[in-house]
Amino acid sequence: MAKKKNADAWAEAKKHCRLNSADIQMAKELGMSPKSLIKNIPSKSQKWKAPVKVWISELYEEKFGRIIEGKTARIDSSEKSVNRKKIDASINDEELPF
Repeated sequence: MAKKKNADAWAEAKKHCRLNSADIQMAKELGMSPKSLIKNIPSKSQKWKAPVKVWISELYEEKFGRIIEGKTARIDSSEKSVNRKKIDASINDEELPF
């Protein structure tokens, strides 16, 4: 009985968060629960918050240093460094208020 409820909860989280089986596997390995995934779906007013799919893959890569291959939203480390360089280049020391 408990296994069925747990499977139903994971199926619901998969549907609501738009995840695939690789994302669910990563979330389980990270020790997340289906309830925590559903609670972390960003609302329309939370534009800064990453989608659950991206959030899981970033946490998984940070903890294990790799991504489970599948149809996951994956950002390569080279893309991250390019994005950081763009942000750093856009900040001018003279414009800082302190």
